[in-house]
Amino acid sequence: KTAPLLMCSLSVLFSYKVGLFNIGAAGQYVVGVGACLYCALAFHLPWYVCLLAAVLAGALLGAISGVLKAYLNVNEVISSIMLNWISLYLVNMLLSTVKELASPYTLVVNSTSPGSVLPSLGLNELFSNNYVTIAIPLSILAAVLIWVLLEKTKLGYELKATGLNKNAAKYCGMKEQRNVILTMMIAGGLAGCAAGIYYLTGIEQWMVQQTSVPAMGFNGIAAAFLGGLSPIGTIFSSYFIQHITSGGTYVDKSMYCTQISDLISAFIIYLCGFVLFFKMWLNRWLDKRDEKAKKGGDA
Repeated sequence: KTAPLLMCSLSVLFSYKVGLFNIGAAGQYVVGVGACLYCALAFHLPWYVCLLAAVLAGALLGAISGVLKAYLNVNEVISSIMLNWISLYLVNMLLSTVKELASPYTLVVNSTSPGSVLPSLGLNELFSNNYVTIAIPLSILAAVLIWVLLEKTKLGYELKATGLNKNAAKYCGMKEQRNVILTMMIAGGLAGCAAGIYYLTGIEQWMVQQTSVPAMGFNGIAAAFLGGLSPIGTIFSSYFIQHITSGGTYVDKSMYCTQISDLISAFIIYLCGFVLFFKMWLNRWLDKRDEKAKKGGDA
């Protein structure tokens, strides 16, 4: 379960680096679920086609928010939140055509379309778990590629420059509207891929009567900031948060409630935020002290 959380955190991180806040990762995750499961259960397509469909669906939903932001200056937070709920109910309607007759859950991918299941390449034997697939190496590879894109390429420099100052980027000849749309498309594609690498393992079925957006997209926000907004750092923060979250289901219910894991995660994130705030305040104080010392020396 760390793999989809890592992809969602990369989605949030990537948009944040470019000056956008992709709170719509949850909705992009949902349309990714709908695309990959429908391709698998209705058309029995190979896993790589189903995964590509999930990426494209998420990218398309992200592009909608990007277009609204670029051309109409609609706040991406508002448009993303609205699209989250639109996506949820549209996907419920779509997947109701491939659900089990006696339950509200979709058909089991493993038995309905074995070719749509992600290959394991021996990882299931290594971890003694049938649901461990190439999702883990794929998500880690995605984190490395995002780091390379942001830090080592011209496109990454332009995207970050657009996020820092859109008008300055335009003055320098950068296509700021294209960059905003492209950013949201990449972020949406990452969140859609998160759904694909999770549901195409067959570990879980989608409930078509679901009335709440999956928490995976929102947990990605916490993992991104806990990882210091670094693609490499999110690899470790995603595993850490998911380890605590999964462990919360195994605590003694007579002594603790399952939400104890969320409480622990919240404490950790708040303390990390406090450390960053204290670091910024300390740096400003040191700069002012050095400036005063310099003025005193000049006098």
